[in-house]
Amino acid sequence: MLTDIRLQNYRSYKDASFEFSQAVNIIVGPNASGKTNLLESILINCGESSYRGKDIELISHASDWAKIDCHTNEDIDRTIKLVRNLDNLEKTYVIGGQELKRISMQKTIPAVLFEPNHLNILTESPDSRRNFLDDLLEKIVPGFKETRKQYRRVLYQRNTLLKTGYSNANKNIFVWNLRLSDLGENIYSHRIKLIELINKSATEIYNSLANKKYDIEFNYVTKINNKNYSSSLIKKLEDNIKTDCERGFTSYGPHRDDFTVLINGHIAEESASRGEMRTLMLVCKVIEMRIIENSRGVKPIILLDDVFSELDGSRRKALTGFLREYQSFITTTDADIILHHFTDKANIIALSS
Repeated sequence: MLTDIRLQNYRSYKDASFEFSQAVNIIVGPNASGKTNLLESILINCGESSYRGKDIELISHASDWAKIDCHTNEDIDRTIKLVRNLDNLEKTYVIGGQELKRISMQKTIPAVLFEPNHLNILTESPDSRRNFLDDLLEKIVPGFKETRKQYRRVLYQRNTLLKTGYSNANKNIFVWNLRLSDLGENIYSHRIKLIELINKSATEIYNSLANKKYDIEFNYVTKINNKNYSSSLIKKLEDNIKTDCERGFTSYGPHRDDFTVLINGHIAEESASRGEMRTLMLVCKVIEMRIIENSRGVKPIILLDDVFSELDGSRRKALTGFLREYQSFITTTDADIILHHFTDKANIIALSS
């Protein structure tokens, strides 16, 4: 848990400090008062990247550097230094006095972000759903972040080769097919295990949030034979080289997979109401909280960026029930829509424009 934070030259903050409660922290203020900037800085301090753009944009326009200082309830100092060097960013972590250029999963503070765009993950492009799975896996599986990077790198190399034409690609592509299939199977196997984990509690959490009795199932969707993903993927890659050359991209692999959600056996995207879709997204976030806690052995910090205003009263109340056990940070322009959901006293951080 975080006890306080100091921001220097961070976006709209020249030099500002804030103290936090170990329970619920409500960051309230008008638009453009810096609510989301403060929330984002907490996420950055936890070891993640900005969800609003490039990290270099975190430095205020009037400065070439920014700094985030934070303390935990275990009395550990955490500092992130951001230095602008022309168009490049130098990012340094100082954790417990140890300076690091990169941090391992174990050095991060687990956090769950929930912002309005997440409400549309289940209805947007498959890429958003793949990112949901892979972002969560990065938080619970050591080495998965690097595997994901390597896969993207190999995929880029293969796609570049495809653009040189069929004759050249066909002669030189086998090594990329082999590497892509190995990395792809790694990603696939972790995703499948995660889907199985999600399905263990999806129905229970949905019914708790919606006060209904529905059967919820997450299904992984792939065109690759899931009994032997690696060899099946190699065959697909080899059989479709000509088509891939014509298109200029790789047609098969985990970067083309997806998942669907079924409500009582029906595809949610085709049959669910807007309210039911929002409840499903709440299910995803609550499951994310639980999986991280069970995997890491510590409760994650919960960050909600103006989400309460997007939910109706019953869903606000239901979500509140799950938040009580966690240190939470909630941004809003109207604290009243949140305060009456918490019987315990919340810490109010009031900002002005």
